Amino acid sequence: MSLKKLTFVTGNNRKLEEVKAILGPKFPLDLIARKIDLPELQGEIEEICTKKVQEAAKLVKGPVFVEDTCLCFNALKGLPGPYIKWFLEKLGPEGLYKMVENYEDKSAQAVCTISYTENDNERVYLFQGITQGEIVFPRGPRDFGWDPIFLPTGLEQTYAELPKERKNEISHRFRAMDKFRRHFLDEIKH
Repeated sequence: MSLKKLTFVTGNNRKLEEVKAILGPKFPLDLIARKIDLPELQGEIEEICTKKVQEAAKLVKGPVFVEDTCLCFNALKGLPGPYIKWFLEKLGPEGLYKMVENYEDKSAQAVCTISYTENDNERVYLFQGITQGEIVFPRGPRDFGWDPIFLPTGLEQTYAELPKERKNEISHRFRAMDKFRRHFLDEIKH
């Protein structure tokens, strides 16, 4: 019996690798990745994620999910938030740190929101995970986004310095993907 296919909209192989590791071998669907250029929307994260998955569903014509990541600096009232990709692209990790360098409050939240739908006219489900931490001067490898500047609360290593397995146990992406995975496992039970 072949598994039902689920499309993950991403062109980022590292993100795909992380998601597969988090979902694990017992995930009940066949995960495939597809790079689709979706519109970069503005607004609140839930609104952005809902619209993005609806657009993706029109192209995929089947079960699809989109993952959006935010990095929210408390000193900047939640910015850069959903616009972190563009801030990172223009400023790099050092520039992101410099944005809060002169603030006493360097606390931040890493937020991952997964939006899922069966098809473009179906209900959209949102699964969100948050990890508290602080922004630090970049440490560790620079091969995965803003990981070098995010220090999770209670740890002494940034996301970039942590072994992949440890990061995948505590990250914002893990927290969202775990809710997502449980949604499908609960569906199978009923």
